[in-house]
Amino acid sequence: MNDDVDLSPEELTEGYLAFREKAQGTNISPQTLLATDYLNHFNEIVMLLEMIPDMPELLEEAREWQPKSYPDFVRASTFSEAELAADAYEHVPARFKAPFEKTIGQLDHLITSSIDRLEADLQAGNLDLLRENAKALSRVIQKLMDHASGIMHGGISVMDQGEIDAMIG
Repeated sequence: MNDDVDLSPEELTEGYLAFREKAQGTNISPQTLLATDYLNHFNEIVMLLEMIPDMPELLEEAREWQPKSYPDFVRASTFSEAELAADAYEHVPARFKAPFEKTIGQLDHLITSSIDRLEADLQAGNLDLLRENAKALSRVIQKLMDHASGIMHGGISVMDQGEIDAMIG
């Protein structure tokens, strides 16, 4: 097997190597053992947030959104390799898992605080601010999702909380 991953010997566990082999030809990255299908969990809420200025009643549906761990989400999904993806998660090398989990934590926090912020704008009756915030917050959430996707494909960079705060304004 062509080892295009520069992992330490400690990271090249039997479990990692076995799941790397099983991931070949699937939607699971053989390098990171992560599947981008998990990002659907965030795509759905971003679409809702973007529609709230035009359809305020969707705020109630957005409030129902809850963070879900990667294994929990993929196991409950219709993703054809869901069980494989969930099981492989235990073997994701730390160099990918740590920045991935940090980014997912940032996403979860940003989404829940965005819902609160949009609800406050709506309650204040400030529809212009609601529209502006929905657009800006969705853009920052998407940027974090792009970082998560990059990690899923072998990157390891994360956004600093200060960067996120600066983008929100």
